Amino acid sequence: MFKRWLRRILFAFAFLLLGLILGGAVNAKLSLPDLKPWHRVRLDDVTAAALDRNFTFQDYAAREEQLFAAVRQLETRIDPNDRTSVNRYHAGSRSNPQRAEKDWNRSYETEPSTTARGGALLLHGLTDSPYSMRAMAGVLRDAGFYSLALRVPGHGTVPSGLVTAEWEDWVAAARVAVRHVRSRIPEDAPLILVGYSNGGAIALKYTFETLLRNDDPMPSKVILLSPMIGVTPAARLARWIGMLGVVPYFEKAYWIDVVPEYNPFKYNSFPANAGFQTSRITRALEADLARIGSAGLGERLPPILTFLSIVDSTVSARAVVTSLYDRLPANGSALVLFDVNHLAGVDEFIQPADLETGQRFIDASPRRYQRVLITNTSRDARDVEARVIDAGVGAVNHLPLGMAWPADVFSLTHIALPFRPDDPLYGYEPGGPSPMVNLGRLSPRGEKGVLTVATDALMRLGANPFFEVVAARTAAFVNR
Repeated sequence: MFKRWLRRILFAFAFLLLGLILGGAVNAKLSLPDLKPWHRVRLDDVTAAALDRNFTFQDYAAREEQLFAAVRQLETRIDPNDRTSVNRYHAGSRSNPQRAEKDWNRSYETEPSTTARGGALLLHGLTDSPYSMRAMAGVLRDAGFYSLALRVPGHGTVPSGLVTAEWEDWVAAARVAVRHVRSRIPEDAPLILVGYSNGGAIALKYTFETLLRNDDPMPSKVILLSPMIGVTPAARLARWIGMLGVVPYFEKAYWIDVVPEYNPFKYNSFPANAGFQTSRITRALEADLARIGSAGLGERLPPILTFLSIVDSTVSARAVVTSLYDRLPANGSALVLFDVNHLAGVDEFIQPADLETGQRFIDASPRRYQRVLITNTSRDARDVEARVIDAGVGAVNHLPLGMAWPADVFSLTHIALPFRPDDPLYGYEPGGPSPMVNLGRLSPRGEKGVLTVATDALMRLGANPFFEVVAARTAAFVNR
């Protein structure tokens, strides 16, 4: 009887899984726009199998040169209908990366004006590029640090690069880059890892693996911005949904979103595999933390400084607290949360749980790390303050910041944290005219169904009005 019911259950599960795969493929076939060359081409990006200890960063840069030469070749062959003013793969477009003073899609190094007192590896997020690390590289340069902003495999070139990339490729590339950073600074100088979004997961994975294996340079400190610690369970399903992509008729099954590529330094289209890899790496982080705890190695974890918006549609603030910070030793770590703007006039439309997160975060219970909440000085003011609770205590200190919420902004976003308000691409206060498209000032209002891009994507806040908080706390953290 038991075996019969087990067979029925397994058959039902297999039937449902098959329905999910086929249904996802059919839905993609019918609902997604036609694929373009940048969705189909397969470039020979580097993988973990090649990134052994004999592979240097110079080798990595040489492979990048080949990759971007292939991208330039692709640009010469695109259809005339795709030669629009906001297609990054059209050489004459305002979105083409070549219009910037440098192609920020590539790995780059930033040198301080004097002898480096330390070094940092900067890791960008998923579908992103090293462009997102420009401001942080500047902060670290001013603090006397050399930095390398790494282009993570599968990124910066064409969206199809993420159809096959795996998180193991990303961490292996980080290992090559860390060894290079270590070679560029004095032997006793501090080594910092900085990770944004998925780059935060890569930074932590490198740190945890190195602690467990003791086979590569250990970071002195880690800085995270909107780190990808916990993602939605739906990300695990992405692998199954994309399985029929190998069938030419169902090639769109590889994709969750197919969107015009108007951003010069970030993919807009999103492959199913990219979501699946985020699920894989976050689960791997959880397993590493369990092993670190079992081995009694937690006390050797480096101090971690994290910046995070309370409202984040990509990662979970709660997971950052419970899965990571509550497991850290008393080692000087700090967590900075940006609250919603309570004077924006939209409190009534914000999820109650999000409104309460800030207050729960600064409860009176002592914790082993410093907590900082950036929030309105009162419900009647746009001015903000830092409410600080030091490690091991429960008392709140109120520190004025001399800053205020922009009147039309009700919260930060997952993508906004590492960008200054005057960023030429994402800033809502760009410093001057630019030959490139500016996305930060777009706030389109009009009839629905007219634009080729969802209005919420264009209106999503792209820069951080409180970036100076990030800059000041980062400088203090690395110089401590």
